[in-house]
Amino acid sequence: MIHEIFPKEYHVEYTNCEPGPGDTVFMFNGDRVCCRQEEQDTVFPKFGEFPDSIKASLVYLFSIDDECFFMPSARDAGLIEPPEGYEWQEQNIFRIAKPRHVAFAAVTAQELYLWYDSRKYCGRCGAETRHSETERACICAECGLTEYPKISPVVIVAVMNGDSLLVTRYRGRPYNRYALVAGFAEIGESLEDTVRREVHEETGVRVKNIKYYKSQPWGFTSTLLSGFFCELDGDPAIKIDESELSEAVWLPRGDIPPADSDIALTAEMMEVFRTGGAGD
Repeated sequence: MIHEIFPKEYHVEYTNCEPGPGDTVFMFNGDRVCCRQEEQDTVFPKFGEFPDSIKASLVYLFSIDDECFFMPSARDAGLIEPPEGYEWQEQNIFRIAKPRHVAFAAVTAQELYLWYDSRKYCGRCGAETRHSETERACICAECGLTEYPKISPVVIVAVMNGDSLLVTRYRGRPYNRYALVAGFAEIGESLEDTVRREVHEETGVRVKNIKYYKSQPWGFTSTLLSGFFCELDGDPAIKIDESELSEAVWLPRGDIPPADSDIALTAEMMEVFRTGGAGD
């Protein structure tokens, strides 16, 4: 999956440090990112490629091994020109960017960019916010409200019925391959209760024997995914929620197409079932 970058190590601890010449600077403009291709690799600008004047506006993000990653502050993002040789690309490049740790860094950085951009003003009093110098947070200069990045919990559910898997297709989305039932946890709801509710709401079926599989940070939507395998409980008849899905079917193991990507939890779970596993 996209966050699995071993032997490299992701360091999420916040450090108020100065950028070095070889540190990466991510530049975003809405859904676009500044980068260039070098053969098989996607390359993002290094601090040493910018004029010294950019230093004051950079925000520390995180590090991978000994390399630190920064971005311009949300207020300065549109004022800094990309270095020569770079161009603006759509964010979908993150799904195919190589090496893997760079793709993970890029999508995580964009998640932080979008959060910082939406927190330029305080949600309580409307005053301007500033970046904390000690932690990954925005602080209101007037009322002192401190806000941290928001991460929404989502369940990914592989519902099994003997040798078949419940697969779906989303309605109104560019992605049209088979997927699994998925949905956001609501206030006061456990992840297991979310599994039961989402499966029933989207497909009309009930489930039992819910077993946790693994999790994945999914920066594309600022969510934390939790994968579960479970079994059909009772009637297999499907009644789809047509506002969410265009299709939902019980697909025999042998008819499930091989995974076309290894970056997503959904694809991994479907591949586990296709090849004979059940998330044990």
